[in-house]
Amino acid sequence: MLAQVVLFDGFDPLDVVAPYEILGGAMTAELVSAEGPREVESGNGLLSLRAESRLDPSRADIVVVPGALGSLPDGIPEILGRTLGTPLPGLLAEAVARPEVLVATVCGGSLLLAMAGLIKGRNATTHHLGLEALGANGVTVVDARVVDDGDLVTASSVTSGIDLGLYLLERELGVDAAIAVERMIAHERRGTVWRA
Repeated sequence: MLAQVVLFDGFDPLDVVAPYEILGGAMTAELVSAEGPREVESGNGLLSLRAESRLDPSRADIVVVPGALGSLPDGIPEILGRTLGTPLPGLLAEAVARPEVLVATVCGGSLLLAMAGLIKGRNATTHHLGLEALGANGVTVVDARVVDDGDLVTASSVTSGIDLGLYLLERELGVDAAIAVERMIAHERRGTVWRA
């Protein structure tokens, strides 16, 4: 299985690194951008990560979309809004349209999808400060740590990326795979997964 974890200018590092490390322990994981291989700067300007390749929904089994890091609450929507002028929304639309691709988000990643008009009417969550904006973009808001809406799985806040990664392992590879990684990283998942 291939998990592609998306990088965009202003991404939140923990939103990326937690699911990347967890998924990469049991499947192939790669950092990608809409533009292809490049250095991508995080929202705090202190860290940049290198995208290995271009986001390719025809290759990916899982696409993970992080949120942004910036001043709260106004900076996050502004950073996410800047992605709308890049090739990213088109590639994410392709991923969402492919039923065999599981699209997952951490924190504001669901807001990015909502702002692009890709998850209208779907069940999703985001950081508690963004729930109102998520609803204003036509999403059915569920205030839970992880929300499973079939081929769309969203996680609420920055640290929930760890729980998202573990849940995706359980869902896609079985409970033993998730337990093995839980033991390795000495973390027990929090919250109950809300399922449609």
